[in-house]
Amino acid sequence: MPLPDILTPGLRAIICGTAVGERSDAVRHYYAGRNNDFWRLLHESGLTPRLLSPEEDVTLPDFGIGLTDLNKTVAQSHDRGLVWDVPGLVAKVARYRPGWVAFHGKTAARAVRKTTALGVQTWRLAEARVYVLPSASGAARGGPFAPLASRLDWWRELALLLNEDR
Repeated sequence: MPLPDILTPGLRAIICGTAVGERSDAVRHYYAGRNNDFWRLLHESGLTPRLLSPEEDVTLPDFGIGLTDLNKTVAQSHDRGLVWDVPGLVAKVARYRPGWVAFHGKTAARAVRKTTALGVQTWRLAEARVYVLPSASGAARGGPFAPLASRLDWWRELALLLNEDR
């Protein structure tokens, strides 16, 4: 059974990943991999006022953030041959009308639009502005992150943009 989306109307941003990993599927919570820095980056960037655990993923709408994936099967983002449900994502964004869609990693963004740049994009998705975050995966800790210095800097930039929209 796929991990359900965590989406409500009025979100500041929907964070869209590629696919739920095996550990997240096993515990039924997003970004539960032992080496995944998602929750730390979310907090240290200012997107959440405290460090949340994967078990608290359902509380993210309280902070104006929702979660979904482009593929709802259990997989890893590096798996080949995954089917990306881009029309499904567009429909979700149109339905929930967030201010931003933040792709969690370049792979997720490339599935929708052939983009390779991190940060603010020039295109929109169903009226939502688009931002590409570096992956929080432990495998992505080494970068490259230019022109910003670190993954956290990109996450902080997104937090600033979301706070400007309040």
